[in-house]
Order: sequence, then C-alpha cells, then structure tokens
Amino acid sequence: MSRRHRAEKRKIEPDPIYKSQVLAKFINKIMEGGKKSVARHIVYRALEKFSKRVSAENPLAAFEQALENAKPTLEVKSRRIGGATYQVPIEIPADRRTSLAMGWIITHSRKKSGRSMEDGLSTELSDCFNNTGTTIKKKDDTHRMAESNKAFAHYKW
Repeated sequence: MSRRHRAEKRKIEPDPIYKSQVLAKFINKIMEGGKKSVARHIVYRALEKFSKRVSAENPLAAFEQALENAKPTLEVKSRRIGGATYQVPIEIPADRRTSLAMGWIITHSRKKSGRSMEDGLSTELSDCFNNTGTTIKKKDDTHRMAESNKAFAHYKW
C-alpha cells in the first residue's frame, strides 16, 4: 500500500435518536465486542440520568458542553534530539482532542467501582459539565505538563 496518500476518514452515520455524529462516535467508543445495541442502551440511559442530574432541558447540548470542558488543547510529544529526549508541547488537532476527551471520560467511567456503567458515565459526564472530577484533572495535568515544558517548544516541527 502506498504511503503517499492519506487514509480517507470513514463517514459515521448519526445516532438514531439525537441525530448527532458526535454521540454516534461516543457510542462506538463505548461499544465492546461489536454489541452496538448494548452500547446505545448504556449511553441513552446515562444521558437521561445526566440531564436530570444537571437539570438540562436538552441532553445533547449538555453532553456536548461536558465533552467540550474535557477536551485538552495542548499535549507533550517526545522528541529525540542529539542524544537527549525532550518533552515538546504541541497543539492538538480537533479530531484528536475529541477522541482524547471521549477516551478519558469512558476510562474514568469504567474505573468507578461498585456502579453500573450507566451510573458511572452519568456521574463522569456531570463532573465534566461542572468542571470537576477525574477527567478534568487528567486534562489539567496534561496542560500543566505542556506548560512546564514550554522551554522546549522551539524543537517543534
């Protein structure tokens, strides 16, 4: 396969209830073992609980706000220059920002012990909506790491 051409992004169909591509991507990330109906059930139930918890009229808008609060803007990449490895801060592209935020939310939801995935997900989403919780802490740690390595930003290419 030629390395000169970039891979084409697949078009994702929007989810059946809210008609949102972002929510469809989130459902696909939740899905394990190809069981999309189970993933949809978990996400929709979690969205209902989440919207009641934050008293939002539109669950989709509240979900998108929580996701926006969890998105990082900077991260560090390792660059090897002359025998030394530097942590170089770089800006994150929009697709990767969304993917990182979704992954963090899902990971921290799964780590909540003693709860169902619906409860963990709704709790984590409400924490993100309120700018608190483990996902926001992860984002802040990522930003702090990039900020502390700002001196090596000139190695970016």
